[in-house]
Amino acid sequence: MSGESSQLGVRQRTGGGATRKRSKSPAVSTSHNTDNETHAKIAKQKGTGTGPYKQPSEKGYRVALALVTIVAFITRFWKINHPDQVVFDEVHFGKFASYYLQGTYFFDVHPPFGKLLFAFMGWLVGYDGHFLFDNIGDSYIDNKVPYVAFRAMPALLSTLTVPVVYLTMWESGYSLPACLTAAGLILFDNGQIGQTRLILLDSTLIFSMACSILCYIRFYKQRHNAFGRKWWKWLLLTGVSLSCVISTKYVGVFTFVTIGAAVAIDLWNMLDYRRGLSLQQFGMHFAARAFGLIVIPFFFYLFWFQVHFTVLYRSGPGDDFMTPEFQETLADNAMAEKSVEVFYNDKVTLRHKDTKAYLHSHLDRYPLRYDDGRISSQGQQVTGYPFNDTNNHWIIVPSQPFPDSVQRPVNNNDAVKLLHVVTNTYLLSHDVASPYHPTNQEFTTVSKEDADGPRYNETLFEVRIEGKRKQGLRTMSSLFKFVHHPSKVAMWTHTKPLPDWGYKQQEINGNKNLQQKSNIWFIESIIDIDPEDKRLSKEPKKIKTLPFFKKYFELQRAMFHHNNALTSSHPYASQPIQWPFLMRGVSFWTKNDTREQIYFLGNVAGWWIASSILAVFAGIVGADQLTQRRGIDALDSRTRSRLYNSTGFFWLAWAAHYFPFFLMGRQLFLHHYLPAHLASALVTGALVEFVFGVEAEEEEVVMAGQERKKERKWVPRACSESTLGSWIACATIIGIVVASFVFYAPLTYGSPGLSVEGVLRRKWLGYDLHFAK
Repeated sequence: MSGESSQLGVRQRTGGGATRKRSKSPAVSTSHNTDNETHAKIAKQKGTGTGPYKQPSEKGYRVALALVTIVAFITRFWKINHPDQVVFDEVHFGKFASYYLQGTYFFDVHPPFGKLLFAFMGWLVGYDGHFLFDNIGDSYIDNKVPYVAFRAMPALLSTLTVPVVYLTMWESGYSLPACLTAAGLILFDNGQIGQTRLILLDSTLIFSMACSILCYIRFYKQRHNAFGRKWWKWLLLTGVSLSCVISTKYVGVFTFVTIGAAVAIDLWNMLDYRRGLSLQQFGMHFAARAFGLIVIPFFFYLFWFQVHFTVLYRSGPGDDFMTPEFQETLADNAMAEKSVEVFYNDKVTLRHKDTKAYLHSHLDRYPLRYDDGRISSQGQQVTGYPFNDTNNHWIIVPSQPFPDSVQRPVNNNDAVKLLHVVTNTYLLSHDVASPYHPTNQEFTTVSKEDADGPRYNETLFEVRIEGKRKQGLRTMSSLFKFVHHPSKVAMWTHTKPLPDWGYKQQEINGNKNLQQKSNIWFIESIIDIDPEDKRLSKEPKKIKTLPFFKKYFELQRAMFHHNNALTSSHPYASQPIQWPFLMRGVSFWTKNDTREQIYFLGNVAGWWIASSILAVFAGIVGADQLTQRRGIDALDSRTRSRLYNSTGFFWLAWAAHYFPFFLMGRQLFLHHYLPAHLASALVTGALVEFVFGVEAEEEEVVMAGQERKKERKWVPRACSESTLGSWIACATIIGIVVASFVFYAPLTYGSPGLSVEGVLRRKWLGYDLHFAK
């Protein structure tokens, strides 16, 4: 986002326009990268070090930076040892750290970087990962868990986020009150503190996002020193920061959108021939940014997955999410060790991969009519049953008989029949609608006479093995689709229970969408296999290997699939429209004896102020555009450049981290707004300077063929010249925010316990707090 046009000290219009000449001071470039060097140069040009253009003293800025950092450390580490129990989602991310330290494979929808940081902290303090954080409220003390060390890592990153926000404002050339306002909104925010001092990923995400914005601003400030050492340094650091964002949570892509939009606008401006760049030079700029902001982040992102696969070498609870081929790369994998080749005439149990239901049948029949009036075949019911039972036993029968003395393996693409052992009937699918899905086919069973006679074809099913198709069908390790031979529908089930006539078991039907991932089944075991069967005698299993990218892409598919599947309701879920106004929070932890609770909630005053300022910014921009259309130019070029390029950049960051959530169908919670809240704090600090840090000056306007006349325009003071109004605004905002922070602190720190009256006073917007009676 360039402010190149603001470098012109004289603005000319052609064709009957006007020449406007500043009567006092020349305009300077003040895009989002404006810094103190600009003002120092102006002071030197004016020949004085005093007045509106005196060189700003860095001492005040440095003292304030040290102060906010110290206070941030105190607010983040205050009572960090309380409670000494598992809190909310610490059950997940603490568990993942333990799995890393044990080398046990697990599955999670988030990339590995943030979780690896927790494991690294545990390794530093000598923790062996023996505790698995199973339940909220489990005692850390009793289980000898170094939980303070674990919490110290996110608390430290949260502490550092505050000075990064301050430095972002300072590097952008804003006054001290503006810097303090932005940093103060993060410093005293109950939500930023509450979410980022526990064993959660958000502190890593927010710190990396803040660093990405700061590094990009520092990089953009080097634009007149393109391809210099500092230019490359800040470009690469921006890329590394972006990589840390996306390697922590996939919502980090919103930070890529923020930086990417700024880079796109900058490149578009460079393409203007008036900038004097040849196409070759433009190509070099484009390639450098692509390398630093796309290639470098991607390779760092891949690196953390390589670490993830290297550390997790043992079989664990994440096995079920991966293919058998992947699982064979893990040590102690039960699936690989207990896998047995399946032969024809084996008695087996089949299970659905996703729901873990057994293929089941019993003597009861489908009703003549379903609730919607459709007619069934009244055939024998075939259902999905969650428990092991003799009605789950089936015999794999060859489509063409062969001598019983011959043992033949079941191979990929074989056509087979399934004989239900208890009822002595054969599995069948036919062109009759299933109970819940009129477009899917019903599954039932028929007698041996029908199966060998007129309905022979309808009892044939094709075994389509996933992955290693040359390998025969094996228990546990072979995943397959069971496809009806004539109609080409895949055997499928889902979790919606059947009515009472189906004993609340799962519906089994024929799915016409063969590509659907939930069509997958596996054979769990062979029933009554002879102990002397040579298939049971095995040599020690060797751990196999897979290429990194094959493992990576498989895990990526599983992560995206399960992330999108998080659509179930949650008592503390909330909608994006509620977040800027802090309509509801999340209960993290309670203790009945002492009436203590941790309730995740932002600083009510701070969030409402920041949300109001976002609307004010939009109104100011809209008013400026409207007045310009009517020939009224109320802002000088520097002020407008700062408003659009700097504050606009911060507003873009807020929008990019907020509006995409409206398009998501997954579970959403208040903590998803924290990165956007940080951006709103930057906008608030910038607007404090815009509203209270400008003054009216006169300009001479020379209209074509007319006399000179003067206009009053609003222009900014230099960044060192903080007006009294900006200090009053800063003090007022921080004062209100601190008061709100103290008021809600017992809910943030979980101490002290509150009386009924105290809880009711804090139910300002009807928050669902505990101990309200």
